[in-house]
Amino acid sequence: MEFIGYIASILIGVALGLIGGGGSILTVPVLVYLFGISPLLSTSYSLFIVGSTSLIGAINNFKQGFLNVKIALIFGSSSITTVFLTRKFIIPIIPKEIARFGDFIITENILMMVLFAILMVLAAIAMIRNSKPNASLNSKKLKPNIIKLLCYGFVIGIVTGFLGAGGGFLLIPTLVILMGLAMKEAVGTSLLIIALNSLFGFAGDLGHFEINWFFLISITTMALLGLIIGTLIAKRIESTQLKKGFGYFVLVMGVYIIIKEVLM
Repeated sequence: MEFIGYIASILIGVALGLIGGGGSILTVPVLVYLFGISPLLSTSYSLFIVGSTSLIGAINNFKQGFLNVKIALIFGSSSITTVFLTRKFIIPIIPKEIARFGDFIITENILMMVLFAILMVLAAIAMIRNSKPNASLNSKKLKPNIIKLLCYGFVIGIVTGFLGAGGGFLLIPTLVILMGLAMKEAVGTSLLIIALNSLFGFAGDLGHFEINWFFLISITTMALLGLIIGTLIAKRIESTQLKKGFGYFVLVMGVYIIIKEVLM
């Protein structure tokens, strides 16, 4: 299973490079089901993997002029704080047993995986619905609404903090619709926000978990290799249908996880 896990790690990066987001949503399921790592530790590892790959993607977009640093820092000022505090103080106090309904026990692991599966379903729906270019999203530049940016950043920080996912499917529509960024600029800006959120969130975990650094660096390297491959392929292939197909795949995986964790 570990060999399949390493291959899947490459595919996470490939998906990220091909469609500009969404690949990171598979990181936690890969770590849990293919490497046998606990869901809570997997969210921590996911933050490092997602943060590292997103940072490389953000640097590449910055070089091409597709990154609004000002908006990323304003947005990130609240999301970084929220994700760090969530990982530092809230995650460690989550009880192993959340609730009991007769013979059915909602454990920490079940709760984490079901919440993550719900996030996967929402991400899949967003990818399927937005798989076709939408001209109406490319609106004119808007003046940054600081309060709205901070509030959205707070929400993204909570999602990232609890589930170890970057929330790109939430970020990109927010940046396009709320801030009027062009799609390419929104993608580049979201990558920087995701990188900052994820890496600061991982920093909040230090001291709470015993980190296997060799394993973590190995998986991150595989994901970065996949990112390079996906970026090269994306230059030759139309990503619209790929994004829609990947959305359906993530949807099936999300539903499967819910069924597995709750009913099996």
